[in-house]
Amino acid sequence: MSAAPRVDAALWRTAFVLVLGTFMATLDSTIVSVGVEVLADRFDAPVTDIQWVSTAYLLAVVAAVPASGWLADRFGGRRTWLTAVVVFVLASVLCALAWSLPSLVAFRVLQGLAGGLLPATGQALLARAAGRERIGRVLAVVSVVPLLSPVLGPLVGGSILGVADWPWLFAVNVPIGLVAVLLARRAVPAAPPAEARAPFDARGALLLSPGLAVLVYGLTGLEGGGPVAAPVAAIAVGAAMLAGFVVHGLRTTRTPLVDPRLFARPPFGVAALALVLLGASVFGTMFLLPLYLQSAAGLTAWETGLLLAPQGVGAAVAAIAINRAVVTAAPRTLVLTGIALVALGTAPFTRLHHDLPDAVIALSLLLRGAGAAMIGAPVMNIVYSRIDRADLPRAASALNLLNTLGGSLGTAALAVVLQARLAAHGPDAPAAFADTFWWVLALAVVAVLGATRLPRPPALPNEPTTASASRKPSEKDPADA
Repeated sequence: MSAAPRVDAALWRTAFVLVLGTFMATLDSTIVSVGVEVLADRFDAPVTDIQWVSTAYLLAVVAAVPASGWLADRFGGRRTWLTAVVVFVLASVLCALAWSLPSLVAFRVLQGLAGGLLPATGQALLARAAGRERIGRVLAVVSVVPLLSPVLGPLVGGSILGVADWPWLFAVNVPIGLVAVLLARRAVPAAPPAEARAPFDARGALLLSPGLAVLVYGLTGLEGGGPVAAPVAAIAVGAAMLAGFVVHGLRTTRTPLVDPRLFARPPFGVAALALVLLGASVFGTMFLLPLYLQSAAGLTAWETGLLLAPQGVGAAVAAIAINRAVVTAAPRTLVLTGIALVALGTAPFTRLHHDLPDAVIALSLLLRGAGAAMIGAPVMNIVYSRIDRADLPRAASALNLLNTLGGSLGTAALAVVLQARLAAHGPDAPAAFADTFWWVLALAVVAVLGATRLPRPPALPNEPTTASASRKPSEKDPADA
């Protein structure tokens, strides 16, 4: 078994800077959740309208992710990432200065469009800087950030509202973003635009990004329990647009925004499935559990954040533990172990109606955090260690799209299930939450089916990539240039 490659201080500095962008973007998806009542009072609006502050951001993120690969190819990875950080910071300032609910929602859309570019572009830059030999070890650490953000969002938001007014929920991004921009000039290597610049896939963009947004909007509309005609129509339109994009992507002679054929290349397809289910499980639980703890168990936002913290601790501990194993152990073994821990940590939540002690909830979240860390890093390492350097931006775009989509659709679908169970159980809210967690547990079962098809041996850096394996011997791999 080969030794894990050494990661030097310069690469860790690059990873730290790039992960600041991911931290801002993912934190902002949940930090507003504890400020709904405060914003409702400030803008004199019903809670159902205030929810658009979160929904608008989510829809914008989903719409922006597909374009990240083309933008990095066209303008260069570092330039795209820096521009996204600057726009995100400016949008955060505008959110803090919002004078009405419509203005706040509009600025959140701008913030989401920038935030949707940050994780994918940052991952592509990191994979380029690390190379195939070291990307697995680096990902084992930085992939913890998306797992921490859903936990830290309510905790940070509750802490801010405890000492300051609502604009600081958004202004907190300003110092983080400025530090990221200043450090990136030195710590992040330049990534030049692609030599063969493909034209923008306008038809694909008109089908994919709006289709995703309309689909998520439709599922979100089902949460309220009101008339279902409009949400169902939106779901149908969104699904039809996505089907149209797949047909377009398979038929076009140009480079599509996201290539559907990519998912047919082993092991990309099963890796993608694992990330979708991971996103649905992590973000779905971080939607259900805080809601249960605050509405049914009567905890404050601060108390809820503290009780959720063990998930972040578990993820951090697991990241350290698998830092070397991620490039030397079999991906299938790591991922299946991670899924087993997630399932083991989810099972107690199906018994919420039996008054679970806080210690059991904390231990369950610790296991879930550790398991999620053991899934995400190996799966991404499989893809990034086997793909050509020139294809990194679009591969990162596809992976982040799936993870984001899994989180968005998973949360929306679980909200619909919860609404139905609440209607069935009436005043017995804990039983409704317990029933809904059976669906979260089912995600782990489906994930196992895909994980069994992952590679058994480690993803060795000297293996031929999917793209390079199909070239003639005389052709040169761009990654070796």
